[in-house]
Amino acid sequence: MPKSKFKTTAAPTRCALLAAALALALAACAPVPVQPPVPAVVLPPPPTPAEALAQLFTDYWEDGLRLNPLSATFVGDPRYNHLLPNTLGAEHRAEVLAASLKWRNRIAEVDTSVLSEQDRLSVQIALHDLDDEIAGARFPSWLQPINQFYSIPNQLAQLGSGTSAQPFKTVQDYDNWLQRGAAIPALFDQAIANMREGAKAGVVQPRVLMVKVLPQLDALILDDPSKTLFYKPVTALPAEFSAEDKARLTTAYTALIKDQLLPAYRGLRDFIRDEYLPQTRASVGLKALPDGAAWYAYRVRSTTSTDLTPEQIHQIGLDEVARIHGEMRKVIKELRFRGDLKKFFHFLDTDKRFEFESETELLAYYNGLRDKLMAGVPKLFALTPKAGFEIRPVEAFRNKSAAGGSYMIPSEDGSRPGVFYVNTYDLPSRKTWDAEDLFLHEAIPGHHYQLALQQELTDLPKFRRFGGVTAFVEGWGLYAESLGKELGVYQDPYDYFGYLQNELWRAIRLVVDTGLHSKGWSRQQVIKYMLANSAQSDTQAVSEAERYMAIPGQALAYKLGELKLKELRKRAETALGPKFDIRGFHTEVLKDGAVPLGVLEDKIDRWIAVQQGG
Repeated sequence: MPKSKFKTTAAPTRCALLAAALALALAACAPVPVQPPVPAVVLPPPPTPAEALAQLFTDYWEDGLRLNPLSATFVGDPRYNHLLPNTLGAEHRAEVLAASLKWRNRIAEVDTSVLSEQDRLSVQIALHDLDDEIAGARFPSWLQPINQFYSIPNQLAQLGSGTSAQPFKTVQDYDNWLQRGAAIPALFDQAIANMREGAKAGVVQPRVLMVKVLPQLDALILDDPSKTLFYKPVTALPAEFSAEDKARLTTAYTALIKDQLLPAYRGLRDFIRDEYLPQTRASVGLKALPDGAAWYAYRVRSTTSTDLTPEQIHQIGLDEVARIHGEMRKVIKELRFRGDLKKFFHFLDTDKRFEFESETELLAYYNGLRDKLMAGVPKLFALTPKAGFEIRPVEAFRNKSAAGGSYMIPSEDGSRPGVFYVNTYDLPSRKTWDAEDLFLHEAIPGHHYQLALQQELTDLPKFRRFGGVTAFVEGWGLYAESLGKELGVYQDPYDYFGYLQNELWRAIRLVVDTGLHSKGWSRQQVIKYMLANSAQSDTQAVSEAERYMAIPGQALAYKLGELKLKELRKRAETALGPKFDIRGFHTEVLKDGAVPLGVLEDKIDRWIAVQQGG
């Protein structure tokens, strides 16, 4: 037979068939494997009301930093140190207002009945702040972006010089400023556009203020980039930077200053001098502007956190001036001075014994007050800040128009201390009898204690730690001045008179600020009133009068805040008698940070009730 073309395989053997059958049988008998149970999804418990509120406030704070990178820099948050948005532009202003409305609505929806007292306080303060911001959006402050007291060009020069909040420690820090600095020309262009718009709308600055802006700008404009303030970080390049980084940064900073910053500053200066100044106004009060009366009334409410009218505040000022004059006459009698109050003012203002011989002597005197006051602090305070502070002279480019003293808070991370700036311009006008009082206000136990301590209250939301109500902050500063004798200073009658003089100055502010902005007072009328009723020099009177023109209403905060604090202390002393503890009272005032005056009054009343119950 022919062979098949198909290949065949051998038939399976018996053993193979038995093995296959056995395998099938075993498989049939094997148990079905049990699938492991699917683990139940365990959801985290829903946040408690307190946790939900904390997250809400965290988001609110973060949104604020995103919109205000300079604020982030000043509180020591480095994430936005490279940014400088066009905050003067319509788009950014609209975004800020929309954010305020959004957060106001979200926070208003919080059920406060399930919150702690501290959390309810946070909600109350947040709504107060947001309502104030929303109300203020009606008034076109952006049309007046620059004056001699609060000046964007000056602030940026301070930041870029390395003497303010902008850090210059790492290569990244230096690169951050390169990016931020490159945005300055666009911001200046917007300022110019806004001032042009303001001129068309009749919303312009007083001429006398803008004349003072020109020398400030001129001081920042130098032909040689290496001589400018903006070059100072280059002269202080850290030794640990590589040679390549040093060379790159030096080249980049020189180019930034020469090609962008100096042209921007020159352009702004030329615009103000040649175009804006001729369009500025001869009037000096806010009332002279469109909707000015309402604008000033808003400024009064915002600054004082009260419902007092300008007319009521004016009268409070007149009453306080009369009262303090009476206290001054007692000191004059004690000193056996021959002459009336006005002659004594002249004596204090002109006698050489009250002058410092040099800036070095002045700064040494202020530094010597630190230990003197610290010795008395434990008698009055149980709650004090951990952060320290430095004493520095006000920079030369801005000292002519700056206040006698000011304070900058330390950074949150502790890398930068607080700074007490002392103005040494026109040295003969900086009197020895003024020093103790100024130190109490700006440093211990004034702004440094209150603001640095507030920043250290880490249990509070950040908007409270780094925010502030002007009447509380400045009211505390003036109240701190009144503690001098209890802290061991004002031992010399002249120094105590210096305190009265500065208290008088804050009372005078109530009269002249309301006079300027609601009664139509002239600049000369204000200066004349100040010189007739106080011991301040011509230099100080002019500087202060122009300050009130530049920032309407701000000067009201000091005396009104101090009066409320003194009223509450007297109320507590009367109600508690021997139970009154001054350390406990100060702790209660400071432990929640700066709050509106009405909120402060409510919490002090609750504190009194608790002390009475104990």
